[in-house]
Amino acid sequence: MNVKDIIYIVLFSLLTIVLGLFPPIMVPSIGVPVTAQSMGCMLAGSILGAKRGLISLFIYTLLIVIGFPVLAGGKGGLDVFLTPSGGFILAWPLAAGLIGYLYEKNKKSLTIIKEACFIVLGGIILVYAIGILWVVIFEELSLYQTILGTLFFLPGDIVKVVLVIFVARLIRRSYPRAF
Repeated sequence: MNVKDIIYIVLFSLLTIVLGLFPPIMVPSIGVPVTAQSMGCMLAGSILGAKRGLISLFIYTLLIVIGFPVLAGGKGGLDVFLTPSGGFILAWPLAAGLIGYLYEKNKKSLTIIKEACFIVLGGIILVYAIGILWVVIFEELSLYQTILGTLFFLPGDIVKVVLVIFVARLIRRSYPRAF
């Protein structure tokens, strides 16, 4: 890993923090807020690739564990992971890694459809799967209730996927050697 890689990793950790400046919207049925920060893992994976994307979101998660108030609404600390949101947050580094892996394996044949599938698979399906199980455990809701509650996130997450594709393509086109 070189200095450029470290700078990109830190940059995307910071970008995820900045996305937390948008105020969270609480979903009362499951106790998890809608935030812009879930775009952080999508962007990191699609732009940085698997290893750097995963490390970037891992560092971000580590900052939360240490207690820095880097989550939307100024939250942080280990106790955040004992709430319904914990599973979604823990899934972000894995999502960035999966998205990055899929991008790397298909970089010569990327289409908008493939990109959308990769981001949906990592940034929505994987994150929801881990997050839903976490909510079921910590909120003692049924799987059915939790899945129904998370449907509220879907329209916003689809918009995030479209934005991420646009931004990732723009960055890769503008700086082809950088990434």
